[in-house]
Amino acid sequence: MKLEPGFVGKTYDDFLFRPQQGLVESRSQVELATRLTRTLEIGMPLIAANMDSVTESAMAKAMALEGGIGIIHRAMSIEAQAAEVARVKRSHGYIVEHPLCLPLGTTIREALNFIRQHDITGILIEEKKGENRLAGLLSNRDIPWLDGFGDRPVDEFMTPFERLEVRPPGISVDEAEKVMFENRIEKLPLVDSSRRITGLITKKDIILFRQRPFFSRDEKGRLLTGAAIGARGDFLERAAELCRVGADVLVIDIAHGHSEVMRKAIEAFRASLGDIPLIGGNVGTAEGALFLKDLGVDAIKVGIGPGRGCRTRLETAAGVPQLQAIRETWCALEESVPIIADGGIQYDKDVFLALAAGASSVMLGSMLSGTDEAPGRVIEDPATHEKRKIYRGMTSPQAVLEALYDPQDEEKAAEALATPAEGQEIQVPYRGSVISILQRITGHLRSAISYAGCQSLEKARKQIVPEALRYLIPLSEAARRESYER
Repeated sequence: MKLEPGFVGKTYDDFLFRPQQGLVESRSQVELATRLTRTLEIGMPLIAANMDSVTESAMAKAMALEGGIGIIHRAMSIEAQAAEVARVKRSHGYIVEHPLCLPLGTTIREALNFIRQHDITGILIEEKKGENRLAGLLSNRDIPWLDGFGDRPVDEFMTPFERLEVRPPGISVDEAEKVMFENRIEKLPLVDSSRRITGLITKKDIILFRQRPFFSRDEKGRLLTGAAIGARGDFLERAAELCRVGADVLVIDIAHGHSEVMRKAIEAFRASLGDIPLIGGNVGTAEGALFLKDLGVDAIKVGIGPGRGCRTRLETAAGVPQLQAIRETWCALEESVPIIADGGIQYDKDVFLALAAGASSVMLGSMLSGTDEAPGRVIEDPATHEKRKIYRGMTSPQAVLEALYDPQDEEKAAEALATPAEGQEIQVPYRGSVISILQRITGHLRSAISYAGCQSLEKARKQIVPEALRYLIPLSEAARRESYER
């Protein structure tokens, strides 16, 4: 299928959508599930960008709990990035497969520090360090809150094994829920016939599963999360470690994905790691999309220079207007490989237009960067008391320097200092929790889908995408002013 002339040179403010007869009684009924990759589905079509001012573990958790996914950036050591992924994968799940433990003899003070460090509400106590043989459970209610107990051992306060409710591995979630309710307990250790710890089920995670049926999770009930890797250097070592700690999808993310650098990287990745879900990008043309498809990626990130943190178009004149890029790549791929629209989203309506043009999901950067869950501290203007946070493109001088600079490696330091900037750092308003932003965007997206006369995003895309220009109205300058200038 060829790109329709009506999309040439077009982006988000160039169209309105023609309303259709509404079918849903309430817009809250509209379902937003979509494909992330060939094999992975998410509960809503929003992705937190792999940028150091957007996504680490806090953002990734929030995104997955709301039904989306976060891609943890790579501007850190392999160990640090793997730790961020592990925090997300350990935070929720039907079964905690490797629960944190402390040995008998640990002091209450040490246990309290351990609880604060890992943000947990109770600890399994093992007989000897590393033995993994259950001796008891120390919960918040067991820990003395008065002064003077810090040097006492946990043995004196824990619930010993003989008084614990435990079950063997393999118990179903429904049965575990029944046991926990009948015994009014919040944690159910799983042990084998030798009392060796095989897992832990918590009331908190079961409640999450019941209350948030659309959160993004793997087959074990753990939150979905992705992570970014590069295309050179230690990228295979990084990828292997990220997979080891549970990353569900990896993103090879370079500025120009339609390149020999990308070809070599993907071929090496597949040879080393096999069929791990892989997203490739960025591209902005049909040729680039087909190039990545032929290399076997599981989703394609589309967008050359539309984002607020990017200066590629200004510095190099390379790029394709974003709605044209999305449509052009979809016309080349159709539904064979999911498309991720990356960059250029300024208003909530842009998300729906990206999906209507062919994207399966949308990656957000600046819209999420001013939130509590984004990395970085809040900056307050001493004169106006206005609060802001930093947002920057990953090719901004600041991001490149921080990611590459190593005073012990002269060659790497020279690379950091000599890299031409194609990104910029800006300040964005502080916005509070990302949850309210995600709920606003998804609320408007549900409304847009209801205006399209559909009950789900999946049905809307099937109806609209093959013949998008039947539903999209190109705007004159007067119509654009009437629609978007307020």
